[in-house]
Amino acid sequence: MQIAFLNPQGNFDPEDSYWTQHPDFGGQLVYVKQVALAMAALGHRVDILTRRITDAEWPEFDEAEDAYPGVERVRTLRFSAGPPGFLRKELLWPHLVREWVPNILEYYAREGGLPAAFTGHYGDGGVCGALIEARTGVPFTFTAHSLGAQKMDQLEVDRGNLEKMNAQYYFARRIVAERLSMNRSAVNITSTRQEQLEQYAHRAYRGAVDVENDRRFAVIPPGANLQIFGRESVAADEARTRAHVRAMFARDLNPERRELPAIIAASRLDPKKNHISLVRAFAQTPALQSSANLVLITGKFDAPLGALSSAETSSAEREVLDEILQVVTAHGLEGKISAFALQGQVALAAAYRFMAERQSVFALTSLYEPFGLAPLEAAVAGLPVVVTSNGGPTESLREGGTEYGVLVDPTDPADIARGLLRVLTDRETWETFARRGRQRVLDRYTWGRTAEGYLAEIEAVVANPVGRRPDRLLPIHPYFRDPGPETDVTIEELCALYCGWEAGCWGRGPEAEALT
Repeated sequence: MQIAFLNPQGNFDPEDSYWTQHPDFGGQLVYVKQVALAMAALGHRVDILTRRITDAEWPEFDEAEDAYPGVERVRTLRFSAGPPGFLRKELLWPHLVREWVPNILEYYAREGGLPAAFTGHYGDGGVCGALIEARTGVPFTFTAHSLGAQKMDQLEVDRGNLEKMNAQYYFARRIVAERLSMNRSAVNITSTRQEQLEQYAHRAYRGAVDVENDRRFAVIPPGANLQIFGRESVAADEARTRAHVRAMFARDLNPERRELPAIIAASRLDPKKNHISLVRAFAQTPALQSSANLVLITGKFDAPLGALSSAETSSAEREVLDEILQVVTAHGLEGKISAFALQGQVALAAAYRFMAERQSVFALTSLYEPFGLAPLEAAVAGLPVVVTSNGGPTESLREGGTEYGVLVDPTDPADIARGLLRVLTDRETWETFARRGRQRVLDRYTWGRTAEGYLAEIEAVVANPVGRRPDRLLPIHPYFRDPGPETDVTIEELCALYCGWEAGCWGRGPEAEALT
């Protein structure tokens, strides 16, 4: 088959440029690339469709067509949408309808035929799938990765800040796009059963999809790249990465602490990743400080706890760093915490293997993780993992009475500290979780298994494109037919979707009061 992935936000290139350095260049790119490569390895042809960026600061994304070295059946196709330079994902909406989708359809018309199916990722890719399906009849699957309503909840959107938040994140457009995507898709692909039953059941999506109808969903977990993260793998620059990590320890840590194990947090500096609870757990627990150093790995800042200008950081990154610095200063953690950048998955994997040799622990204390791929990558590299109990890790790291990692309450620094000490202070426990976690990934969570799951669903969809769709399809909102101020999704419409009541009801009634 020929299959096309719809990914207007972020971008793809042979060097995986800028991954983790911007919110639009996060885990979605890893997911799509790896599923595409695994599908190609099984004999299929895959197009990754994304946005063309012509900008001196983003030179990697200017070619109309690109490919991964040594991979014959995967193409990256870039299509213009809006002004030539980079745009954050929230600003792409009108350009997707006016240019991106038409450019895609024109391209395949010149080639002589459309793919057998599309897969839409995030609400923007999903709504593009809905638009293409409405025009051509070619079916699409929808993978949300995360949904806008949960982000509204996490950001504590209420009637006082709704207009300001909507002006920044365009939640009204996003939620309508997500509703159309999940309603009109041939099937919705989730990483966990919990994602299906909790995220899609949010009141903002009422009437769009029936979460109790399992025919509308396929649970297909993502996987870890064993060639990169495997415990036995050796990167070409493994020695250089280890030397860099040692240099950062020497720079940041007191001399007598440089051989201690590490508590490793590796993620972008985003408030929802909740670094602050991990830092507070370390700060408030002398036993943790005597057992290990805290190591914060970023993809962007080589000295994030130093003096960074406002031009170097976004407001969200600055907020995270300011909170961390306050705790470090208040508790005298200087010399016990190291923070630095590693570029790319290969370097990160090498660092994991190096730190596993010191009986270190990986920690992820996000407020919510839809799936949580990072802990699985750390686990297959040999690290025990201590991870948020909110979201997908409850399925990937626990089954029946068996624990494959330690789950903790991300809002409770004391619980985080207890989880970390459980692993760090007992060698037998450390070895048990390191062994179990690694085997769990090998058994369940590889990209080959993910690709097989996608292909099984796509083959069924191609054979019967509308067999699992609901009887009632939502009409495509006027904004997604002809975007403009007069057709935009309004705050009132968002309120009606979010609360499930009449337009203008925001903040009225017990359900809305609970929200606000």
